[in-house]
Amino acid sequence: MADQVFLLANLVIAAAYAAITVAIVVPVSRAGQLRSNKLATATALIFFSCSIGHGLHALAALLLAVHGPKHLTEHAGTDGWFWVSALWDAFTATVACYYWSLRRGYGVLLGKGAIYDDPWSRHRLDEADARERAARDVAEMQQATLATVVEHSDDAIIGLTPDGIITAWNGGAERVFGYRATEALGRPATMLAGRLGAGEQSTTLERLRNGARSIRYEARRTRRDGTPIDVSVAVTPIRNHAGALTGISAVARDITAAKEHAERQRAVAERTQQAQRMESLGNLAGGVAHDFNNILAIIANYTDFAIEETADRPGVQADLIQVRTAVERATNLTRQLLTFTRGDAIQPRDVGLNTALAEIEAMLERTIGEHIHLVVVPSATPLTVHADPGQLQQVLLNLAINARDAMPDGGTLVLEANQADLDGDELNMQPPLPAGRYARLEISDTGEGMPPEVAERIFEPFFTTKPRGKGTGLGLATVYGIVTEAGGSVNLYSEPGVGTTFRVYLPLVDASAGEVVPEERRADPPRGDDRTVLVVEDEVALARIITRILTDNGYRAVIANNGREALAAYDQHGCDVLLTDVIMPEISGPRLAEMLTERRPGLPVIYMSGYSNGLLGTTHVLAGDIAFLEKPFTAADLLHKLAATGSRTPAA
Repeated sequence: MADQVFLLANLVIAAAYAAITVAIVVPVSRAGQLRSNKLATATALIFFSCSIGHGLHALAALLLAVHGPKHLTEHAGTDGWFWVSALWDAFTATVACYYWSLRRGYGVLLGKGAIYDDPWSRHRLDEADARERAARDVAEMQQATLATVVEHSDDAIIGLTPDGIITAWNGGAERVFGYRATEALGRPATMLAGRLGAGEQSTTLERLRNGARSIRYEARRTRRDGTPIDVSVAVTPIRNHAGALTGISAVARDITAAKEHAERQRAVAERTQQAQRMESLGNLAGGVAHDFNNILAIIANYTDFAIEETADRPGVQADLIQVRTAVERATNLTRQLLTFTRGDAIQPRDVGLNTALAEIEAMLERTIGEHIHLVVVPSATPLTVHADPGQLQQVLLNLAINARDAMPDGGTLVLEANQADLDGDELNMQPPLPAGRYARLEISDTGEGMPPEVAERIFEPFFTTKPRGKGTGLGLATVYGIVTEAGGSVNLYSEPGVGTTFRVYLPLVDASAGEVVPEERRADPPRGDDRTVLVVEDEVALARIITRILTDNGYRAVIANNGREALAAYDQHGCDVLLTDVIMPEISGPRLAEMLTERRPGLPVIYMSGYSNGLLGTTHVLAGDIAFLEKPFTAADLLHKLAATGSRTPAA
């Protein structure tokens, strides 16, 4: 009877364990977690082994019942072992039933990474899951906030691959560079740099690939419409947990306006220093002149006494006359010094500039030399200024003599009188003038010109580039003193090997008897209606000023530094008006205009130059019927000239 109970019990337990194994394996297998859910699989194996074990017990009991006890040992203790085994099997069955009740009560978790849990661990897991979800929500919120900040930043924030391909492009980049994200993504960053900046970018990327942590630099880049901009760039590598370079972050800030402001501040500071230096030198020169005049008076008078006392000694008188001549030369020098320092007595009155030009023309025709071609261009409208007539003649004469000396092999000297409207922000005005309308005298030559370092000091007293004995260095200092005493200013434009133009600005005064007819105030110029102006100018500061004027008034500016860049820019962007400097290396302004009008007949062209129109016309650089803009010009001058010239529609 006991053998039958043992056999039946093992069969029941083996069947129960097999059922449990199937109950575990089937849902786990259906969930596709037979391999990933290792704990469930291991549990199934445990029950499977238990099922096999009880099956073997049942098999042993069956063999005993069939074949008898001959297969078992005969010694004592067999019955005791039998009951121990039976009790163990009963205990195992109890555990299985308990596990089965737990499974039915709490189920089997079939999600990814599922485990069998108990009521106590379930609470801890729920808390951990809640914390994880909260942390994930916070991270997602922070990521969304960061994305919003990046997208709406005024700075251009750009993502790059290690090879420089654009992978991210925020709204700031669209505003700074003008490209939409769809136009920039997937393209190399060299699209923003041009030929010159491409090498700099390659070097920066190479440094980052070699381990550099971050790089900051300033560079010039190009907007979509061809406008150059100055940017401050911060480039930072993006690395993974292993330290490998996976990407690059570039943050670019537009500093064009800041650099223009800094350059203007520098120019103002230089002008202030120049004025202070001139004032200091003037005070020194004035003191020297007054003291030296006293010494000269003594020398002159005693020399005259000696000449009278030596009438019977002609040899001695001849020597004394040389001394008297030297005293007169020294007296002229001190007079110039006093004029420069505004210490000499002056008698200002209303003077017509055309009259002054006519008088100086008559004087120069007799003295300037046949190798100089003199051209005088009076103003079409009578101009009157308040100045000392003799000093005004001295200004014209000194500048004309300097121009003659700069053309030892001959050349052209042009004297012009006209009006000019200043906006108060012109560069290189010594001293600066407030906005307003002024009379302007222009003295231009085709001489040797002067380098910038000479031009900076040209108005300093005793500074001269002439050989010893050929100049005192007071001529231009005197011009400066006379002009500033009259409330005016002087502008100098010069290029070595090309020539020099002096512009003297003097305040206009109302003339009696209708001599001066004030012009009516010009109407505000029309806006550009998004027309494209190709600006060819090698002076970076001036190109930036022109760009700002144009873009603020509805034009699109495409900037080129020389003729070759202008041709490339025209091929890429085209233009509605060409605004070009006249004197340029390799390709001059007129030649560039010819090349572009061959491509687009009827293209409106405006020339600009620091040399006067009269000079360029007489030297056959420009034809007489061209649109011309003299430097320095105002924003209104430029816009009115564009409105007048650009209204002529070019042929298709």
